[in-house]
Amino acid sequence: MGHGGNVIDELTTDHREVEELFGKIEALPSGHKDRKLYADQATIELVRHSVAEEAYLYPAVREHVANGGALADKELEDHAEAEQIMKDLEGFAADDAEFDRLIGKLMSEIRAHVADEEGNLFPRLREACPAEALDQLGEKVRQAKKTAPTRPHPSTPDKPPMNKLLAPGAGMVDRVRDALSGRGKSG
Repeated sequence: MGHGGNVIDELTTDHREVEELFGKIEALPSGHKDRKLYADQATIELVRHSVAEEAYLYPAVREHVANGGALADKELEDHAEAEQIMKDLEGFAADDAEFDRLIGKLMSEIRAHVADEEGNLFPRLREACPAEALDQLGEKVRQAKKTAPTRPHPSTPDKPPMNKLLAPGAGMVDRVRDALSGRGKSG
């Protein structure tokens, strides 16, 4: 799947990639070890995506969309809930019954969040925000994902400016931990 374009195109591509990983998890039988691999890959993508949204998308929604503050706050609540589920999920192997419960809950939460963003937030932002600003936000989101954390950090700030200051450092630490552990890599 190609990345690029404005912020809405970029984030929609992320949504499709995560849904593809969810499909791989659902296609495997309960307890299969690769379910954990795909869950880790989904978590990495979701955390990077969320950090970028929190840094750039939601401030733009607050600025450009009518009643954007309430809309952004609701999305941040969804992120906090999903991040806690991902943090809980880290502690379970694929053959643990709690893994199945948590991955099911995560997939349900994320699918509802995606449907809300794509059906409500994105159209409203596209209508209210100039095309040039959407393009600039797309580039900022792509850059933010490069340095974003890859593991859930439920207690870190989710609003500017602190989230923008802390995310790159946490991201570097996460990527080192991932490289050392092989997390998110097959084989």
